[in-house]
Amino acid sequence: MTDFAQSLRDSVAANFESTVDDLSALVAIPGIAWDAFDAAEVERSANAVAELVRDVGFADVEILRATTPEGTPGAPAIVASRPAPAGQPTVLLYAHHDVQPPGDRKLWLTEPFTAERRETRLFGRGAADDKAGIMAHLAAIRALGDSLNVGVTLFFEGEEEAGSPSFRNFLETYRAKLDADVIVVADSSNWAIGVPALTSSLRGLASLDIELATLDHAVHSGMYGGPIPDAATAMFRLLATLHDEAGNVAIDGLATAPRPELDYDEATFRKDSGLLDGVELIGTGSISERLWAKPAVAVIGLDLPDVAVASNTIRESVKAKISVRLAPGDDPESALEALKKHLIENVPFGARLEFGAEEAGKPWSANLDSPAVQIAHTALSDAFGTESVNIGLGGSIPFIADLLEVFPAAEILVTGVEDPDSRAHSANESLHLPDFQNAIVAEALLLARLGGQD
Repeated sequence: MTDFAQSLRDSVAANFESTVDDLSALVAIPGIAWDAFDAAEVERSANAVAELVRDVGFADVEILRATTPEGTPGAPAIVASRPAPAGQPTVLLYAHHDVQPPGDRKLWLTEPFTAERRETRLFGRGAADDKAGIMAHLAAIRALGDSLNVGVTLFFEGEEEAGSPSFRNFLETYRAKLDADVIVVADSSNWAIGVPALTSSLRGLASLDIELATLDHAVHSGMYGGPIPDAATAMFRLLATLHDEAGNVAIDGLATAPRPELDYDEATFRKDSGLLDGVELIGTGSISERLWAKPAVAVIGLDLPDVAVASNTIRESVKAKISVRLAPGDDPESALEALKKHLIENVPFGARLEFGAEEAGKPWSANLDSPAVQIAHTALSDAFGTESVNIGLGGSIPFIADLLEVFPAAEILVTGVEDPDSRAHSANESLHLPDFQNAIVAEALLLARLGGQD
């Protein structure tokens, strides 16, 4: 490691406790951008992040909004910039300050909105996803100080966990403020603790609400049960057709991407995912192929009475929400049509099927030959002391497609501070602090090398 790189590592280390303290203060703000939660907390989160941005030397800090396609105001985002020196590139650093709801608090080992250290991990909602992304950006800039030799624009969104409803309009409205040569999206994961990674592919998303009806009103199960096909049973039979006997997705017309080079050790994967002993993995092919290169289907919502309040009644209809993860190279609109066609062809008992709300997000694959990708891998490898790898991600970041469409000349890097046990979106979300520190060093090196330093 060069003297310059070592100086960056030393600077990150000297400020690391302060960085963790600032992250802990952000975790304490329950900024959830869903309609069912207090919007004032998202405002408080935006203001807190804006103050941290000012603390690292950005004078022009704005809290901005755009409207959704329906015309409603979006959540507040923070935008700040430092102009590039003559002839140098501009780098846009993205993260989001909103978080997921805590879910069932009984499942948490700690208070969700109180950051708590346990050995090498910091627990709390947003500690990893994605307030750590914000702090990685800011801490890297602080480490570089006056030696920063690129232009930097910060864009910290406030509604990513709510589906980024105003994101595209935000990009269009503030295009001139956000234009950049390189875009770093800090909202992903590393391969394993101690093994850094760039995310090179993301699955897309096609989500559909459906309703299946067999009656025009609910009836007593004793008086009518037997000849009447209850809507719940009809729904279960329909949903069961989405997979074949091996657990592969059975919807015709969905794409499959090339098999990834990396693969998971099954024992590690079972442990990281929390799969119960004796439960079999579904589908065929390598684990990474099933996660990154093939479609996946999950029923993520089902409207039925809770067991505690269920009565002997045959319901007239049942609603379900189906989520399809799409392989890179697929198209979400055609995937939705394939899903609808499959459902129509497999409705049992002549039940009445209706389609409801839809959601679509495009998959993405990185250009692995781009100069920025090569610089990023070198920076990650040097910071972690372990060779960086390319990984796919089974999840989706639909706004990547919007970034590409609005800024087609920009190189996009998808990085992150999470690891397989970070449990983003779940109870006991946490951040591995040694990897967090290395990720900050890596970003500082990336910014320096994009500016021709080191």
